[in-house]
Amino acid sequence: MRRFVPSWRQLLVLAGIAVAAAGVTFTVAYAVVAVPKPNDQALAQTTTVYYSDGKTVLGRFGAADRTIVGFDQIPLTLRQAVMSAEDRQFYQHGGFSVTGIARAAWNDLAGGSLQGGSTITQQLVKNYYLTQGRTLSRKVNELIVSIKIEQQLTKDQILTDYLNTIYFGRGAYGVQAAAQAYFAVPAIALTPGQAAVLAALIRSPGGYAPEYHLDKLKARWALVLDGQVSQGWMTATERAGIAFPAVTARKSANSLSGPTGYLTAYVQAELDSMGYAQDSPAQQGLSVTTTFDAKAEKAAIAAVNAQRPVRGSAGVRVGLVSVDPKTGGIVAMYAGADYGNPQYINDATQSIAPAGSTFKAFTLVAALENGISLDSTWDGHSGRVFTDVNGSTTRPVPNEDGRSYGHISLLQATENSVNTVFVDVENQPNVGAAKVVDAARRAGIPDSVVIDPVLSATLGVASPTALDMASAYGTLAAGGARTTPTAIARIVGTNGGVLYDLSQSVRRAQVIDPSVVSQVDYALQKVVTNGTGTRALAVGRPVAGKTGTTDSNLSAWFVGYTPQLSTSVVLFRTGPDGKTRRSMNGVGGLARVNGGSFPAAIWTAYMRAAVKCMPVEQFPAPPVTAPTATPTPSASPSGSPSSSPTGSPSPSPSATTSSSPSGTPTPTSTPTPTPTPTASHAVASGTGGTGGAPVAPGVVLAAGAGILAAGDRRLLGAAGAR
Repeated sequence: MRRFVPSWRQLLVLAGIAVAAAGVTFTVAYAVVAVPKPNDQALAQTTTVYYSDGKTVLGRFGAADRTIVGFDQIPLTLRQAVMSAEDRQFYQHGGFSVTGIARAAWNDLAGGSLQGGSTITQQLVKNYYLTQGRTLSRKVNELIVSIKIEQQLTKDQILTDYLNTIYFGRGAYGVQAAAQAYFAVPAIALTPGQAAVLAALIRSPGGYAPEYHLDKLKARWALVLDGQVSQGWMTATERAGIAFPAVTARKSANSLSGPTGYLTAYVQAELDSMGYAQDSPAQQGLSVTTTFDAKAEKAAIAAVNAQRPVRGSAGVRVGLVSVDPKTGGIVAMYAGADYGNPQYINDATQSIAPAGSTFKAFTLVAALENGISLDSTWDGHSGRVFTDVNGSTTRPVPNEDGRSYGHISLLQATENSVNTVFVDVENQPNVGAAKVVDAARRAGIPDSVVIDPVLSATLGVASPTALDMASAYGTLAAGGARTTPTAIARIVGTNGGVLYDLSQSVRRAQVIDPSVVSQVDYALQKVVTNGTGTRALAVGRPVAGKTGTTDSNLSAWFVGYTPQLSTSVVLFRTGPDGKTRRSMNGVGGLARVNGGSFPAAIWTAYMRAAVKCMPVEQFPAPPVTAPTATPTPSASPSGSPSSSPTGSPSPSPSATTSSSPSGTPTPTSTPTPTPTPTASHAVASGTGGTGGAPVAPGVVLAAGAGILAAGDRRLLGAAGAR
């Protein structure tokens, strides 16, 4: 059987058919493909950030970094520099360059660097009309649209649109923004040397960024100028007289100001971590719906402004974070008064401060998980000395103001934040500091927060952020289920496609048994109804929370939650450099700022507004538990009065605490402190107790401080809390 071999006539016919088919296809495509307006498409590249309603704009990325200018505002030297760098035959071709395409194809086949062979017209089409893909269909569309644009617009118009929309780095789109970003002058005032720098950046703004790749930028800058000489746009003598110009220092790309500027910056940073880098096309033109609730954010700002200290408050800073326990979504954040001013860092997510007694919640988790119940009885004398598992002896551990409580239950010790009891609990053989650290980690305190497994861990010597604490307490609010905090609920791309949806991406891990959490909930509710956090009662619904204050009064916290919302508030003070930590003694007219004062006031004012429209939810009732056996004696009071017991605690439950708690706690009497023993301050930061020298009646703690009643001797008179 003979193999068929087509004749030259047959091959010619087939070639003619192929050419005709290609011509028909091109004609149809040419008729179908439309050309959008360049400026409209360029404006669509701005990423818009919305509050959680998906409608209210929180901020934009790049909106202030593009200013459209006319052809007459773009100097000739800049136009020539750009053509030298990107398309020297721009005014000669009809939208595409056959020689450029052939040269790029030959270079690719020869194994050289990948080249696109694109003209300025094709770049405009690729970047602002089509996608960044390298498929055949996209290249065909690019070619068709390029030809159409050449027929519809003049060369000057095409070059103007291109120079108004191309990205130059530093968040600058268009030559006007680029001239300001790199040289602090309008485009019309650019010198030939400066124009060559901008032209050199177009190929790769990040790859030639002067902050990181100055040598590469200088090399390409020289090629641009040499190209201008070869085209007759500049003489060799003029070229020799041009020196590389000075480039201004990079400024923040986000121009937003006020407290919400921090929110926008946080969203942008989170987009970066998700792969949508600031200097890449991937972050251009996105619609980002955040988890921030506009009303809650307004309430957070109002609460801080109304309840923060005024008197003697220079250098005092406030961080507030509110998290949805079910999703990890950050509902509100106060990170600073004005993002536009040079405050040093985000006080909600970056500033750290010793956690103080807020860490006692994690000790409760570890204790309850290892057989110790809330009705167990403990020695609450101040100044006790402990010997840890390694045989090391602590200095005397003080309660706040050196107050002693005699023998009290663990529940009462939680209400009044009794340091000696919590160190004793942590020091029990079945608990230990390592288990307290583990409980904190499981709840959500990240590994970046250093927590040494020592007896002072329960007193909050570790320094987390406000976000860390809100998230960790959020795990308690969610019944022991941990989520990852996030500010992004939904990302929609330029074509309307959903790129990310939090509702489909929430990852919950059950890290603490719900029966344990319900007991912690119960104890922390008693802090609010009976103990150091009574300010939070004004929220008007069941809340659980814990105050926190540290030695030297370097920080003060209130962290608390309802079943729907977990919120932390921290106050600390810095020196003029914004970094050195200073004591808050005397701030707001108080001898010492404690967690039950300004932090609790801010927390309460915010939460009252934030949960106003939420249904009232009860916490799960804790299980019925049997009385716990006598704890292992691990210390004896140091310098305790002889009239007070110094031996092992009694195994019987405290008279004020039921062994089978249920439902929302109700106030009970607080034990009367016994005489104060003489003792020095001990283990580390973290103070506890209830009392102290009262403040004078009539002291005003903050402007408009409706929650902080003047002259409240019980709570605000404390020298530190708890």
